[in-house]
Amino acid sequence: MANIKSAKKRVLVSKARAARNRSRNSALKTAIKKANLAAVNKDENLQALVLEAIKKVDQAAAKNLIHKNNAARKKSALAKLV
Repeated sequence: MANIKSAKKRVLVSKARAARNRSRNSALKTAIKKANLAAVNKDENLQALVLEAIKKVDQAAAKNLIHKNNAARKKSALAKLV
């Protein structure tokens, strides 16, 4: 464990950010899976699920969870579902 005050704070901040990133990443993956499943089942609300997934991808890219090229690739794949 860290002894210096600033190092102790960094440990706490790092844990908080990791938890936040884990949550956002999980939400992103869930949204993409829902959209893919709706496409396979030819669900009537496919359009809404794809738009929600694209929104999550944009948010993840804005927060630097994923690279912008990765985001573009995911959005392109989602757009092809519609």
